[in-house]
Amino acid sequence: MSRLTRIASVLMVAMLFTMIPSIDANSSGKTGSTNGCGCHSGGGGGIQPSITGLPSQYTPGTTYSISWTGSGTSTGQGGFNLDASAGTWSNFGNRVKTVNGELTHSNDGARSWTADWTAPALGTGDVSFSLAVLYANGVDGNSGDSWGTNQIVVQEGSPPPNTPPTVSDVALTPNGDITTAQSFSVSYTFFDNDGDQEGPTQIRWFIDGNPAPAHNDATTITGSSTSIGEVWTVEVTPHDGKELGPIAQCPDSATIVDGDSDNDGTPDGQDAFPNDPSETTDSDNDGTGDNADAFPTDPSETTDTDGDGTGDNADAFPSDPTETADTDNDGTGDNADAFPSDPTETTDTDGDGTGDNADVFPTDPSETADTDGDTVGDNADAFPNDPNETADTDGDTVGDNADVFPDDPTESVDSDDDGVGDNSDWAPNDPTETADTDGDDVGDNADVFPTDATESSDSDQDMIGDNADTDDDNDGLLDTEEATIGTDPFDEDTDGDEVNDKEDALPLDASETLDFDQDGTGDNADTDDDNDGLSDMDELTKGTDRFDADSDDDTVMDGADAFPLDATETTDSDADGVGDNADVFPNDANETMDSDADGVGNNADAFPNDPDETMDSDGNGVGDNEQKAQEEEDAAQMQLMIIIGVGLVLVVLGAVLFMRRKGGEDSEPKVTTPLPMTEPLASSQPLYPTQPVQPVIAEPTVENQWTDEAGHTWRQMSDGSSLWWNGSDWQKV
Repeated sequence: MSRLTRIASVLMVAMLFTMIPSIDANSSGKTGSTNGCGCHSGGGGGIQPSITGLPSQYTPGTTYSISWTGSGTSTGQGGFNLDASAGTWSNFGNRVKTVNGELTHSNDGARSWTADWTAPALGTGDVSFSLAVLYANGVDGNSGDSWGTNQIVVQEGSPPPNTPPTVSDVALTPNGDITTAQSFSVSYTFFDNDGDQEGPTQIRWFIDGNPAPAHNDATTITGSSTSIGEVWTVEVTPHDGKELGPIAQCPDSATIVDGDSDNDGTPDGQDAFPNDPSETTDSDNDGTGDNADAFPTDPSETTDTDGDGTGDNADAFPSDPTETADTDNDGTGDNADAFPSDPTETTDTDGDGTGDNADVFPTDPSETADTDGDTVGDNADAFPNDPNETADTDGDTVGDNADVFPDDPTESVDSDDDGVGDNSDWAPNDPTETADTDGDDVGDNADVFPTDATESSDSDQDMIGDNADTDDDNDGLLDTEEATIGTDPFDEDTDGDEVNDKEDALPLDASETLDFDQDGTGDNADTDDDNDGLSDMDELTKGTDRFDADSDDDTVMDGADAFPLDATETTDSDADGVGDNADVFPNDANETMDSDADGVGNNADAFPNDPDETMDSDGNGVGDNEQKAQEEEDAAQMQLMIIIGVGLVLVVLGAVLFMRRKGGEDSEPKVTTPLPMTEPLASSQPLYPTQPVQPVIAEPTVENQWTDEAGHTWRQMSDGSSLWWNGSDWQKV
């Protein structure tokens, strides 16, 4: 092939590549692909990934700096996906990031990468590293690339050996001579070269060189644990949670000595009160020192508060020098007690031989008892056994307290408390009456006509007796009508609801006065006062008038009116809250408006204000109709570019053939040869044979979409077909 031919071929291939759309690879990373990349061709084992810096056995908790790459050229575009089954990642190198625990490239500008890996805890076991590496050829496509995978298993190794801990600065505080009243403690400084925390460090105490296991691991020894003459020492063996370190002997010691805590000159071991400088002995061992004990040889006594020679414990009156005994235990000393052997008595104020406690009248020598407890002695009481009486002034055997008329021997009772004795009272049990002048069995006070035996009352105060009056309570109802209704002819408001019986729709029911719909049920109890089918509570909620059956006056009763407050609406067939008159789709609960009047409701219409569009199938903000037109235009442009490209190829090939032919003519001698006679080419015959261009057949697009009255959604497609939505997919009709 000549040089010119090769140049033409390269130009043609370059031209064809410029017509191929670019493909966006995963240049910013990819995870979940440690088994290889299925979207790139030309590889699949083309390179061998490797990892450096990993040990054959890892030490738990140790951090390793590792790097990884693939075989072949180290420069150019590349990417990777690395995942470890355990451990943690840190210190990422350039173009390395973590996604969901896996590592991948952050951009495709490198073919080797680094990071730190920290081994997992002891007992995790083997760790598997899965690595996939891809080398891209840099032409923005997904062919001609190379990739490969590798898996490396690192076994768990043994942990590093432990360094035993040590202690220093072991000391006793205080040390030297220490009394039994003092405590002393051990202190030390713990150190571990491995940085381990202090574990169960051992502290061992010794008394006179002998182990004292009762005090093992105690840091403080109290005075109560020591005895005079003992010498205490201590040693510390550190522990780091893994093993013990070397024993550290404390250079200090504590010698227990006998002190004189109260500085009274008597050693504590001989002092019965080592903390009380005022006492040293307790002869009777009663807990009170001899100096303060009034009876130092009597363990039952220590004080004599009143100084009467009898100890307080034995003295019934330790603060009274005049008394020491109380034979009857009544709280009064025998010397002052008038009845020393009677615990119920101590004094006899009136000197009548009866103690004041038993004498009802302790200051009256003439009285001692009050049998009926009325505060009048039996000797002076006319009724000694009746606590309600003491005197009978009129001598009628009825005591003055019970005698309403204590000075009138003919009267003693007034049952009705009207001031007239029962013996002379016409109505002894009626406090409002005492006489009946006309003898009609109605007392004069209650008898409106006290001298007329035929009349006694006048309920309506019209000066006509009730016997002769036809409407005794003047409520507008005749007595005969009230008898029929059951109301009280003598009470103008029988049920007491402050509404006259005549004006009361329910005169026998105090809770009702009105019956708007005259159904026999009062408005208070009636749940539908206007009988319009809506309860009063519903009317209150809706805002309608419970006393008006048609609140909006549209001739439809409130109970049957879907919009009882809107005179322009009465029904809502699809129950969407918009009346049928205003609802463009009265039978479709999903739609109420069609702003662009294209037959598709605003809710289903992706472009509710554009009558030329209803759908946006791919959600790109461009209607399907407009997008279809644009796609057809793009297809036509693509077809034109292909034709132009093919034409250019043909021109280049023609030029190449022409140049080759001309070159052949120049190299040989020219010979004149007559041309054979040929028939002329038809004007319609092409100079070079070409392949027919196949038209691009586009998928049918949605030209219209609407919802019918039954709620079904339909589509009219560009190829003339119709589709309907069955709830899960589009069905062709």
